[in-house]
Amino acid sequence: MGLTARVTLLLISMSLVSGNAVAALDPASVRAAATYSRSHRGASFLVIESGRTLLEEYPDGGNRGTARRIYSGTKAFWGLAALAAAEEGLLNLNEQVAQTIPSWRNEARKSRVTVRQLLDFSCGLDPAFSIQNTQAVDRDAVAIGRAMVAEPGRAFIYGPSALQVFHEVLKAKLHGEATTHFLERRVLNRLGLGPQRYLPDRGGNPLLASGFYLTARQWAKLGELVLSGGSPVISSSSLAQCWRGSPANRAFAFGWWNNRAAPGGREFDFEQMLDHKWAQQSWSGACVCRDAPSDLVLCIGSFGQRLYVIPSLQLVVVRHANGGSFSDAQFLRLLLARARPG
Repeated sequence: MGLTARVTLLLISMSLVSGNAVAALDPASVRAAATYSRSHRGASFLVIESGRTLLEEYPDGGNRGTARRIYSGTKAFWGLAALAAAEEGLLNLNEQVAQTIPSWRNEARKSRVTVRQLLDFSCGLDPAFSIQNTQAVDRDAVAIGRAMVAEPGRAFIYGPSALQVFHEVLKAKLHGEATTHFLERRVLNRLGLGPQRYLPDRGGNPLLASGFYLTARQWAKLGELVLSGGSPVISSSSLAQCWRGSPANRAFAFGWWNNRAAPGGREFDFEQMLDHKWAQQSWSGACVCRDAPSDLVLCIGSFGQRLYVIPSLQLVVVRHANGGSFSDAQFLRLLLARARPG
């Protein structure tokens, strides 16, 4: 552990002993979680409780200015853009996509898909993972032309195609304003963030499923938005839609995963489940950790990238990693082992 991390934990311990502050997390638990993260190829680790930094470390030699890929953590930012567009009256989340995409009007399944189903991945569209690995195609056109492999609302199918169809809808609704400009104006700038790595394809369409590079401090701003009820980007009622999930998967919507099924839910590794083909996945009663609060929400990026937010503890935790095995449930049990009301 670096000198800064040791000093931070020492100050927390001293304040607890002196009675000047009461922390919800025990310093020993924070240390244990940091050790677990570090031993599983953790690259950065940041814990912020009620606005106070409890621990910040960069075990792979980086620092607080080192931006790293967050992979699918990118999805939540576009989810906020969708909610902001709905607040502005640019679109209705429950409207049919076919109102905007003419080619979907004469196909029985596609004609019934709603914008919301694109954003909670319950639309039934083939995932088309290949489109996120190339910039040599028009991703939106490819996604729009993909086959429906399930009835709308009946299956959770995680992949880039649904988001690229949503991008085409948003592009039409903005009447000339670039979607990336809208994202920056309504989301990123309000969070104190600048333009991002959009990976545009040959048609100029950004990849919505992945691509962003953020420092731990920058990603934590998204967690702080959750603690503030959506401010300064959207209203609390709009933000709450991120936690409702869908009948196909109650644990996911708008780029966010949730722990709402805890403590009685079915605990398993979400990232490992996503490695299976969609028809082999089972999300019934899914929870990240039975021993973590049910208001835990998180962003999951490939290879161990995580943003955890627990509003009841006023807690934001960021973890970057360089791959390796990692268990959310084990990590959270270590972190929250001696948590107590603040």
